[in-house]
Amino acid sequence: MRFIFQYPEKKGSDGDMLDAGALREVALAVEESGFAGFSLTEHPVPGAAWLAAGGHQTLDPFVALGYAAAVTDRIRLLTYLAVAPYRNPFVLAKAAATVDKLSDGRLILGLGAGYQKSEFYALGVDLSERNALFDEVLDVLPLHWSGEPFSYQGRHFSARDVVALPRPAQNPIPIWIGGNSALARRRVAERAQGWMPMRGGPELSAAARTPALDSPGDLDDALASLREAATAAGRADHVDVLYSYRAPGLATPTVEPERHREAFVQLEKAGVTWISVTTHSESTSATLEFVQAFGKTYLS
Repeated sequence: MRFIFQYPEKKGSDGDMLDAGALREVALAVEESGFAGFSLTEHPVPGAAWLAAGGHQTLDPFVALGYAAAVTDRIRLLTYLAVAPYRNPFVLAKAAATVDKLSDGRLILGLGAGYQKSEFYALGVDLSERNALFDEVLDVLPLHWSGEPFSYQGRHFSARDVVALPRPAQNPIPIWIGGNSALARRRVAERAQGWMPMRGGPELSAAARTPALDSPGDLDDALASLREAATAAGRADHVDVLYSYRAPGLATPTVEPERHREAFVQLEKAGVTWISVTTHSESTSATLEFVQAFGKTYLS
């Protein structure tokens, strides 16, 4: 079992996301405290009403993870998650390959289909096409990263005898797909190296247009379905599963550690291989205190 720290999400429009700590300082603390990974999410142009109602600020994950790569040596760098349909797939592939190359092969490309209508409209992307566009991205990424000439006819573009160099350090960059739907799990089983089930209760599930997946039984059933789909797809290799752990009391990692350790054991038994944790801190000192306390309690 390995652990990823998700940089704290600043809710609302008051203050600044980096009030929770300079990215360099937090990334260094994450690595020094024994975490295996560091992650950032994205919303390039969220609706003002969503942000005012408690939505969260973000950085560009590729730029920020590239910066984190420069100040760390070991931790994996995860987009948790980047919205695949928002970008031309070649631009997405180049951004991912660049971070992977500069980090000596530490990127994990976490992708989702997206759900915010206003953001799709602002970016000029048709929400009704999001699944078709996502599948195009999954087609194009390995072609782009191969370093070999290729052609591909997309819905809104035509690539003829193109080649992308330099290649990323990894072959391939691991792709982890987020979402709870049967379609998301089928994509994982057939075309990805990891699955990121979404948690957050019925309101978030409704907004994201994905089934709720918050009870242990729900997770067990979904993991069984994923394994069956992977077997049906002829997969014999390992598929990672990242679970976002948001248990009550975790804000103070040293309180009731045995309860959390038991939960981690149960998740590992179910098939979870990575756990994401975060804090809702809004100061550097609080963020570093959480990171260091979690490391000493669970990772040392």
